[in-house]
Amino acid sequence: MNKVIHVVGARPQFIKMAPLYNALRENLKQVIIHTGQHYDFDMSDIFFDQLNIPEPDYNLEVGSGKHGEQTAKIITRLEEKLLKEQPSLVILYGDTNSTLGAAIACSKLHFPMVHVEAGVRSFNRKMPEEINRIVTDKVADIHFAPTKTAVNNLEKEGINRFVYNTGDIMYDILKMNLTKIEHKKSLIRQYNLSEGEYILVTVHREVNTDRERLENVISALSQIEEPVVFPLHPRTKKRLVQYNLLHKLIGKRNMQIISPVGYIEMLILEKFARLIITDSGGIQKEAYIIGIPCITLREETEWVETVDDGWNILVGNDETKILEGIKEFHPRGRRKNIFGDGNSAINMKKIILAYLNGETNYKLDINH
Repeated sequence: MNKVIHVVGARPQFIKMAPLYNALRENLKQVIIHTGQHYDFDMSDIFFDQLNIPEPDYNLEVGSGKHGEQTAKIITRLEEKLLKEQPSLVILYGDTNSTLGAAIACSKLHFPMVHVEAGVRSFNRKMPEEINRIVTDKVADIHFAPTKTAVNNLEKEGINRFVYNTGDIMYDILKMNLTKIEHKKSLIRQYNLSEGEYILVTVHREVNTDRERLENVISALSQIEEPVVFPLHPRTKKRLVQYNLLHKLIGKRNMQIISPVGYIEMLILEKFARLIITDSGGIQKEAYIIGIPCITLREETEWVETVDDGWNILVGNDETKILEGIKEFHPRGRRKNIFGDGNSAINMKKIILAYLNGETNYKLDINH
């Protein structure tokens, strides 16, 4: 039986992996390698239970560090496992240093690889994620693009072989769990929140956690008068303490700062919010699919379709723009089916099995 390895290093990558892992259960032997890039972000047993996936077979425990140091550890430690396991195919997800390190390790050892979320571009090369995406796409053997825009980006870069518009795999797991969410409104009542009457905030990207940018964001948040719930990322919490900014939020009665929550809990908070303020790419997509207005704390986004369609606005860390968005941004237009139909994992499974069976001209019958 053919063997595939899933390489993941951060919580969102486990979420992306789950639908594909479950789709491939009956067809392939599967091994999960966790690089340990993120190691303190709610990776409890319940997290794996919610996603219906096993805990990793290996944890490389690379931990945090500078980009070069961390990526080097991933390459070195992953090489050993790849040589031991001898996979038929390696599956990489997204745009982290784990993605980049695995792409380099696989290319050097000549193990074929799939890139899930290929072709996604912000066109901002100051973002480490952008470099990770570009390099991974250059060396990947199969490209699973989540949107037509992503396919077009790859074509412009000369990548047009084994490129498939599979739809976005995060939509699969979102679609699967949306029906469950309706029956779990009690969670928001635990936080004394009412449906459609609170703002959900998340901040975690490195670009927003330097002193000046974070001060601007916190200054804007401190002026919000309606109820706010703010699951606090470990990096952001560390910087808020370091810059002595946490007190500006803790003293406000309408502001609830909570620990990071599980995947299902986060979807519930998103689903019943009036508005979401975030710098997360995944949450931008989820907000669009669910139909919640999104204010993005960045100057650009990989998910330009959400902006073009009028459900997402980019405000950077501009205090005035953030506050204006909170007051004036009320999209009501119809949302398009830009992320597929929630069957991405099935599309990916067909392609992977065809590839492993030696079919080099496989055509995916799908059009978004």
